[in-house]
Amino acid sequence: MSSLDIDDFTDLIERPDGGVRRDAEAHRERRVVPPGALGRLDDLGEWLAAAQSAVPVRPIERPRVVLFAGDHGIAELGVSARPAGSAVELVREVLAGGRPVSVLARRLGVPVRVVDMALDCDPGELPEDVVRHRVRRGSGRIDIEDALSPEEAEAAFRAGMAVADEEADSGTDLVVLGDVSVGGTTAAGVLVAALCGTDASVVTGRGGLAIDDLAWMRKCAAIRDALRRARPVLGDQLRLLATVGGADLTAMTGFLLQAAVRKTPVVLDGVVTAACALVAQRVAFRSPDWWLAAHASGEPGQAKALDRMALEPLLSQGVTVGEGTGALLALPLVQSAAALAAELPERPAEPVKSA
Repeated sequence: MSSLDIDDFTDLIERPDGGVRRDAEAHRERRVVPPGALGRLDDLGEWLAAAQSAVPVRPIERPRVVLFAGDHGIAELGVSARPAGSAVELVREVLAGGRPVSVLARRLGVPVRVVDMALDCDPGELPEDVVRHRVRRGSGRIDIEDALSPEEAEAAFRAGMAVADEEADSGTDLVVLGDVSVGGTTAAGVLVAALCGTDASVVTGRGGLAIDDLAWMRKCAAIRDALRRARPVLGDQLRLLATVGGADLTAMTGFLLQAAVRKTPVVLDGVVTAACALVAQRVAFRSPDWWLAAHASGEPGQAKALDRMALEPLLSQGVTVGEGTGALLALPLVQSAAALAAELPERPAEPVKSA
């Protein structure tokens, strides 16, 4: 299909340092707090230590929110509560500081980066640093046509890889990953259903802005029809993304794999990021060791994908808004785990009794 051989990621991606993780576990046993008293915070600290190859773990000092944006042609069928082609309005609100992720990012002091891959607007409407990786204007209607051409799929995948390299080279030490899309949860549902071998109804959720029952039935039918087109190409993950994914989802998959190559930990947001992670896992089975599942959004497709990857969400707050919001909520938890692992003192050594 292309000159890009994504099977190379299987050899390029290594697991986080197991020896360092064992050292972190030994360090935990010596701390003043009894083992197990901090629950999952201990596990988080040890995961970070292995990812950083450092004991004690270093603090998370340069996190970044990265949002991949795009419109999906499938939204024309009324599967979303938002009008087809309106994702650019959400992007403008994110950039202007008016979305939930913008508010949280300001409060936490975390920069937000938006990467336009397929918004349905003139690129001149947005800043150059947002649109410079764009592949096309909107992705195809996946129930009747491919989301992308083979060339567009490769370009989107390479763009995601490039963004991962840019973040790693700039010193980003943890990425909070999300999407800004209209119709994206439908494409994500198709990917999850195809890769998990389930029916459309099992993965069809209500979306970020909840849809009514009639829209849910339209969404379920759209996923069913796209699923028929996805099944014949399951053996080729890049072709699968071209067939039923979209430019933003394809870029996100490339980003996740290259971030694992660069040993950059990633916090996953909702069903869209989970679907891309599931595709990435199919490409390189060690890649999920570099990711955290931030929260349970209530989307059935997300739950299915996370279960398949054995990733347990850190939080459950019922956040469905997307755009990295739920993932950003988990950041203070990860930073707290790092601080506790690094700064809690060890117990004083017991004196040796004389004979």
